[in-house]
Amino acid sequence: MLDTLDATAVRTWCRLALTALGQAREEIDALNVYPVPDGDTGTNLYLTVEAATEAAEEASGDPAADGDGLGPVTAAMARGALIGARGNSGVILAQWLRGLAEGLADGGDAPALRRALPRAAEAAYLAVADPVEGTLLTVAAEAARAAAAEDGSLADTARTACTAARAALQHTPEQLDVLAEAGVVDAGGRGLVAVLGALADTVLGHTPMGPMALRHETVRPLPAHHDDCEGHARLPGHPAFEVIYLLEADEDAMPALRTRLAALGDSLVVGGGDGLWNVHVHVDDAGAAVEAGVEAGRPYRIRITHFAEAAARAGAAGSRPESSAPARAVLSVVSGHGLADLCEQAGSAVLHADPDRPPVSAELADAVRRCAAREVIVLLNDPELRAAAGAAADQLREEGLRIAVLPTRSPVQGLAALAVHDAGRRFDEDVVAMTSAAGATRHAELAVAEGESWTMAGVCQAGDMLGLIDGDVAVIGTDTAETAGTLLDRMLAAGGELVTLVLGADAPEHLAEDLVAHARRQRPEVDTVVYHGGQESELLLIGVE
Repeated sequence: MLDTLDATAVRTWCRLALTALGQAREEIDALNVYPVPDGDTGTNLYLTVEAATEAAEEASGDPAADGDGLGPVTAAMARGALIGARGNSGVILAQWLRGLAEGLADGGDAPALRRALPRAAEAAYLAVADPVEGTLLTVAAEAARAAAAEDGSLADTARTACTAARAALQHTPEQLDVLAEAGVVDAGGRGLVAVLGALADTVLGHTPMGPMALRHETVRPLPAHHDDCEGHARLPGHPAFEVIYLLEADEDAMPALRTRLAALGDSLVVGGGDGLWNVHVHVDDAGAAVEAGVEAGRPYRIRITHFAEAAARAGAAGSRPESSAPARAVLSVVSGHGLADLCEQAGSAVLHADPDRPPVSAELADAVRRCAAREVIVLLNDPELRAAAGAAADQLREEGLRIAVLPTRSPVQGLAALAVHDAGRRFDEDVVAMTSAAGATRHAELAVAEGESWTMAGVCQAGDMLGLIDGDVAVIGTDTAETAGTLLDRMLAAGGELVTLVLGADAPEHLAEDLVAHARRQRPEVDTVVYHGGQESELLLIGVE
């Protein structure tokens, strides 16, 4: 349990918030009926926090070098969120983070957090041209009010804010008729509950699956209503375009910009400060909205979305053939050069992943685009990438691509899926066959413990060999070959016909020979193949089919 927030805690908070939003992304998208029922609030919040997390990770704040290191990291977090903010809800959340960062500028203890949360709520309100209750703004205000009245520890303050936010979320349908009619709570408010839950988890020392981040009660959407309302073009009287851009401008130019944009449309949110702003508005005249930005300063990263065309593209993804593009491609995310070569030999495009920095949604989306195919099957080979891939896939479907993200949890499952890939089959049939092959492949890995830790197999020490089966530690040992042999025996105990061994960059020289000989002695009827994967994070990967 923490008494004060420092740079490390803020980075942890960002990562937990990203995890929580990734787990709740589809739920939040389904709740999205206000201000536009376009089903993207969860995705937009995820992308915004993803940008904030990247910036916080790269910031120079170091508790060991400069006190708590809090200032540089919170400032970077807020700026990253501002630059990466997506949609109405993303810009509001970015402004909330900016207000929070300003409130924590002088320290991260309990009194500082009690001051920072009201400042964050105020900043969020000021960003919105026409604030509406029953939204993220209300949830932020109630969390801030409860936190300000708390006189306990940092943990008490964070827990109180999260509890108040959850309670406020349940009352949002009473404040906004469109929510009551749909039978849902506010999507943006649900996202803020996840972010505040992650803050409480950080302070209380909980894991991403801890109680505050995921213990919530939401009013589920009514599917019929959501289907009827899906697509902005079906709501008469609403503007046709969403316009978003970053703007470099002096603060004294902003009042005139806000006035002009408010006259052009609705859902106006302007967040930022210190010469950089994120502008979001829904209008019928997209050109005029951009011209207003030009008059105020220098707009860039301009994004204009026609709601009706975006809905049509999403509904018709993959249905319009383009002779210039190949019909289908497979993209594999792997970290070792040997694994990359294996995937390429099997006909897959490859995204090389840094084991210390997994690819974010934008990198995954760019890799899919480089495939230049109308249909793409993505093999993640890592469960930690599922949320980022889901957000990327949603963006790509809006561009008219047909995307399937297979839930492969290990490269050995990806190799099994590639072995049955057949571009001559129908897309859905190919996806089913590849998914079945991956699911029929049990996976294990041999890694080195980085420090003392409690595991399902007992306590391990730094330098111990850890054998993981399906992600859980099953074997702990001190001898590499012996631990690998025990791990393989555990895998084969449930049966199997083919064993795949993928050696890491740091695997001992004779490890493969020893394991092959061990397998022949124990299970002579099982075939064994060995590949040099070159991955840095594991000494050995094992697949059993």
